[in-house]
Amino acid sequence: MIILCVFLILCCNLVQGQFPRACTTSATLRSKSCCPLWKDGSLCGSSSGRGRCRDRVVFTSLASGRVRQYDDDRLDWPKYYYDKSCECFGNYSGYNCGGCRYGYFGEKCDRTHTVERKEIRELSLLERKRFFSYLALAKTTKSQDFVILYTGDRHHKDTYKFVDASIYDVFSWIHYYSIKAILQNGTFDDTTNYAHQGPAFPGWHRLGLLFLERQIQLLTGDEYFALPYWDWREDKNCSICTNAFLGDNDVQGFLSPYSHFAFWKSICSGYNYDEAYCLGADDQNQMEKLHRKPGVSPDAPSLPTIQDVEETLKWEDFDRPPYDRSARRSFRNALEGFIDPKDGVTRQIGMHNQVHVYLGGTMGEVPISSNDPIFVLHHCFIDKIFEEWLCRHNATSDMYPENDQPGQGPNECSTPYFPCIRNKDLLRNSTNFGYIYSKYQGM
Repeated sequence: MIILCVFLILCCNLVQGQFPRACTTSATLRSKSCCPLWKDGSLCGSSSGRGRCRDRVVFTSLASGRVRQYDDDRLDWPKYYYDKSCECFGNYSGYNCGGCRYGYFGEKCDRTHTVERKEIRELSLLERKRFFSYLALAKTTKSQDFVILYTGDRHHKDTYKFVDASIYDVFSWIHYYSIKAILQNGTFDDTTNYAHQGPAFPGWHRLGLLFLERQIQLLTGDEYFALPYWDWREDKNCSICTNAFLGDNDVQGFLSPYSHFAFWKSICSGYNYDEAYCLGADDQNQMEKLHRKPGVSPDAPSLPTIQDVEETLKWEDFDRPPYDRSARRSFRNALEGFIDPKDGVTRQIGMHNQVHVYLGGTMGEVPISSNDPIFVLHHCFIDKIFEEWLCRHNATSDMYPENDQPGQGPNECSTPYFPCIRNKDLLRNSTNFGYIYSKYQGM
């Protein structure tokens, strides 16, 4: 793999994933500018009216204005890396404004259609095989647009490096990168992160799924491709944990050699140190194989029920103070799975968290859990529940609360996505992003 040394300094900017290959050269990092040329030869496609190169992109820093000393490269994303970036006009998007906003297609981004995400057991045999082949292609195809960051010492910028990764591994890395402990005053704080334990949780994961879905659409040329979901309500024994679906496993937890994902390995596995970013990313031999142990953990011997989902949906407040895992009567906290959805108060493992713990193995190791494709199906169902809540409560972006959780303020950029999408702007119905969900088991 090509390894690009990073000369990191202070800065700000935008793109569809992170990091754009065009913005990780020594020259761009020194200039703190991420305004690549589009194919018309102009910065951000300015000659074609697609966008312009502008200063800054961060809308605001910590929402409450509380003063804290952070050393973290992700805070006020992407201020640490770039001072200039592309601002795209109309329906154009991407790090060089060469792409389209979610839901839009075509050279001029003037075509729109809505894809339907179906329950995986609704797919025909042909549709299911196509899905698995698309995943395999994404897992084995090097991303032409993005690279990933790794270091063994987050305290020292001169150790930061970028490496190549496959499209699916870029998706997995984004999740891993966002939930690493936050560096504050030279020490690491794991009580919160940029993707969990706060109001950004549902929208952040929605954006991650959109990123993967669009990358697969672009890779395959299939504009109508949609990620499937797994409705795990009342699924007694993980019915999709078979070789016909997501793979059976042996008593040790390793996937069957006859499963579609038997030889998949987990990027960023093996070195779960706070001070490291994805050590071993350039060495396949150091990566763990996928593994699962459904139903083995005494903390989650079963999956959430239909009643659990209905109890979660009844909470009217999207989130409540203190906007973390202790928030009471909070839809977000019940959905994430830190409180009992029945009373909204009792601390327990439920919903989203319960599924991760129930599946165990790679899914039980939250930082690397996105390496297992069952993560995608699980989070699509979490997103479907989120969508149901948005509809039942006529939710708008104004319902996103002011809070002082790092990276989770309403006007902060969702970390680490480009172009900047504010956390509160993800509190919108899925049709705004070009997809809907099928009806399945009454929801």
